[in-house]
Amino acid sequence: MENQIQIENYKIQKPESWTESISDQELINKIRESEFSRKQVDEGRDYCYFLDKKYYTSNTENNEYVCLAYTLNEPGNLERASVSDVVVEENEVYHIHRISVLRDGVLVDKIADTNIKVLDSENQSSGGILSSNKKINITIRDLRLYDILILEDSRVKAFTERDFLRKEFSKHVWVSPDNYWAYGSFKFTFINDRDQTIAYKKTFFRDEEGNVLKPEISYLKKGEKFIIKEENYINPVDASREIFPYIDFATDSSWKDLSNYIAPIYEEIFHRSSLQELAPSLVEKLDAIADPEEKLQFAIEYVQNNIYYIFNANEMNGHKPQEPSKTYETKQGDCKAKSVLLKVILDYLGIDSSIVLVNFHTDFYIKYYLPSLLSFNHVIVKINHKGEEYFVDATIRDEFGLLENRGFIYFMHYLEVKPNSELQERRSYTYSYYCIDEKVEFNAKDTTGKLKLTTLYKGNRANAMRRFFKNTNKREIVDSWNNFLFYSLNYSGDRNGTDVRNVFKDASIDIVSDDKKLNEFKIQYHANVENPYFVDPQKNRFLMYFDRNVIKASARDFIHKDLLFWHNFDSEKYEISLHTDQKIDTDEKYTVQESTISNPYFEYTSRKKVTKNGATVSIDYKPLVNLEIPGRDFEAFREAHHQVADSNFGLGIDIIEPGLMNMLKFSFKKKFK
Repeated sequence: MENQIQIENYKIQKPESWTESISDQELINKIRESEFSRKQVDEGRDYCYFLDKKYYTSNTENNEYVCLAYTLNEPGNLERASVSDVVVEENEVYHIHRISVLRDGVLVDKIADTNIKVLDSENQSSGGILSSNKKINITIRDLRLYDILILEDSRVKAFTERDFLRKEFSKHVWVSPDNYWAYGSFKFTFINDRDQTIAYKKTFFRDEEGNVLKPEISYLKKGEKFIIKEENYINPVDASREIFPYIDFATDSSWKDLSNYIAPIYEEIFHRSSLQELAPSLVEKLDAIADPEEKLQFAIEYVQNNIYYIFNANEMNGHKPQEPSKTYETKQGDCKAKSVLLKVILDYLGIDSSIVLVNFHTDFYIKYYLPSLLSFNHVIVKINHKGEEYFVDATIRDEFGLLENRGFIYFMHYLEVKPNSELQERRSYTYSYYCIDEKVEFNAKDTTGKLKLTTLYKGNRANAMRRFFKNTNKREIVDSWNNFLFYSLNYSGDRNGTDVRNVFKDASIDIVSDDKKLNEFKIQYHANVENPYFVDPQKNRFLMYFDRNVIKASARDFIHKDLLFWHNFDSEKYEISLHTDQKIDTDEKYTVQESTISNPYFEYTSRKKVTKNGATVSIDYKPLVNLEIPGRDFEAFREAHHQVADSNFGLGIDIIEPGLMNMLKFSFKKKFK
């Protein structure tokens, strides 16, 4: 063993007595070939002889124990086993109990062949993120193909004073094992050694026909265990269409009890000092702004842009909010600190607001989880203003606009930090404006086309486009538009492989205006196009412009048995005009085709105006967003999007070639079409 001096991030020691660790001989006895194991190996599947997981929780620590033995029959598995990383949180220690291989029937201890390094976890070291995580890098020498690797370890998280929530409340989610592996024996044990009762809820388990069973809730008192065990097991879940069965363990409580627990903690922080006392210079700036709406905008943007966001995920649920006086003084804080400061400022302005707890990453699951404060990993601010609800993330930067024009945050579930609060569902939303309002003008004359796009972005789109133009090289921006237009004009169909810079000559893009109150960002693109017509194999010419962004492929392709489709598309408006100095077919089906699509979740219209030398289509798309499409409505919703994709997302015009023979050919084609 090269690392003789053990440090606090890992230890090499025997497991705790509650793990019921087995002896070497018992271990060898458990690694036996069987008809099931031979079948898996013959089919080229990796095989785990046994996997024994235990989760132990008390009022002083959490401990996750694992003992397993698996084959190294594949080179990829051998590589991953030879060098691996374990990331530990602050005050978490990685305990190594056993590293061995069974080779030709002989158990070989590999601790002596193991090199361990402790590194900073650099994958979370980007700007604004403070990580006290450490990465335990483990290298095992002389592992060989067809070895059976045995690992026994545990991760111990001892609670400090800052971990007041973890001391008071427990939460652990067990997810059924990876369906890549076959298991000779699989066992999971949850051990409750806390004073409080822990509830557990089995969710998305299935019967023999694959139907989802009704969730089951049971309880564990202090000293009680939950055990789930399978023999000769391959997880049958269809990973692409089904949610893995899981069990949610949480300290038995209600949402109302939890809100009553957390609300006084925040309330005390709010009233430690007034804004006049902690930030007199900020008060002066606020008082100098006459317009109340601009004053509100200034308050939000001050916290977003002037208070540096420091993030430590391990501490999100680990300590009380930082006092606003400290946040203002140091000009930095996490999501709790920034949100609390914003609320204190809003209180000074007389604006009704509250702190809310959210988890954007697991938002779908919160309605299935047991009530727990540890289900949330982020804090934002809810503002009630002029009869409307707004949600502001104080950690976002470079966001602009009066309150009603700011970016919209998509999520459904939240817990308001107020006494007697219940878990709430955010209402669905209809945009009062177009997130994208674009006008396309393409005029073809002789062998050249003049192309102009004028686009107005608003809300989230304005913020995103503003950042894109700020952080991206101008040439890259022009190329991205060129590439998009190469497909929209269908040039990929007759000149694929051509350098787009040779197609779009003198291309340029400019910012026309940037209104930070209305949060509107307007740009204009210009280019000259050589050979503007798409030419099919029969030498027929067309002018075409189909914006594939209008087609919502995620809605058309969605297939899942358990998840509901999350509807979060932007409102859009387009006016596309194509004109030429050639005569066009004014009766062509797709040139004149219009659409009116109306269902509970979006309104979509396309209207055409056709002349002898061109046509214009106006497209209007208004979705109802921030909701899940119920299963009973989804097929009609999908079919409506298929209808959009049926040539209703742009415009195409057919050129009637000059000459008597071409006119006769065209007349003949129309007659027998």
